[in-house]
Amino acid sequence: MTTPFFTAVQQQALLALGAALRARKYQFTTVTPATQERVLARPAEPHAVSLRDIFGWNRPFTPAAIEAELLACMQAAGVVEEGYGLLRSTVRVSTLAGEWLFHSAYPTTEGDAVFFGPDTCRFVRAMEQTPLPPRGTLRRIVDIGCGSGIGAIALARRFPEAEVLAVDINDRALALADINIRLAGVANAEARYSNLLNQVDGVFDLIVANPPYLLDEAERVYRHGGGELGAGLALQIVQAAIVRLARGGALWLYSGVAMQDGDDAFLRHATALLDEAGLRWTYEEIDPDVFGEELETPAYAGAERIAAVWLVASREA
Repeated sequence: MTTPFFTAVQQQALLALGAALRARKYQFTTVTPATQERVLARPAEPHAVSLRDIFGWNRPFTPAAIEAELLACMQAAGVVEEGYGLLRSTVRVSTLAGEWLFHSAYPTTEGDAVFFGPDTCRFVRAMEQTPLPPRGTLRRIVDIGCGSGIGAIALARRFPEAEVLAVDINDRALALADINIRLAGVANAEARYSNLLNQVDGVFDLIVANPPYLLDEAERVYRHGGGELGAGLALQIVQAAIVRLARGGALWLYSGVAMQDGDDAFLRHATALLDEAGLRWTYEEIDPDVFGEELETPAYAGAERIAAVWLVASREA
């Protein structure tokens, strides 16, 4: 696919950079923004940083701190910026589930930033541990709000006979998802623009999603869920899945919900929709307390915690 962010030359340079990091056995687990900030507060010498410092922690560095081959790839891809005599990568690279994945630099302040973090890890782990839908062969799979594309990549590897679509409304996410899919070498996955499922046709055997679920004052695409305490987009995905799931198909949805006085409003609304449509469902809290710092903001003045949850819904075959 073509993107407004990378020319063909830049795409090839990014692929070369990703392959070079993979060949050097680069590994990095991306943490929460709060942890990232704490680590970056520790002193580091720009001339003595590692690849993990450059592409993971996103520290500034000198040209002498990186191999000439890697710096040439960064320059050709247009993903290095200079200031005060130092260089800095404008993308980060994380490793997860055996993949090398480009995503946005820290901090993710831009409205179209492509976020990657512990939520991503929990999402992929939940997919890996969830039993398959009861139907036989999965022919069509879609990852709604694909971000970096890791969900689609993981599913494309797991189901090599299926067509896997990675859809998003964020052009920057689609650009990086396309690079990451190509770097992974999964021929059965493709990044496409779609608002929910409005720009793709047909029914799906498996619909997965890890949507934004917070109330963000800046309404950044990767973060703002809208609706009641951030649950708006997750509920829209449930509604879309009810209409577009094939017989025997399943929805796997990872989200976060704000609890007020022990009440889970997302669970109430989502399961009412699923029950009315005749779908079976299971629901569990993966982590009872995430993004606790959000409770200090006015939007969450009445919330007692934010939990990470996993909803699985299926249609009868």
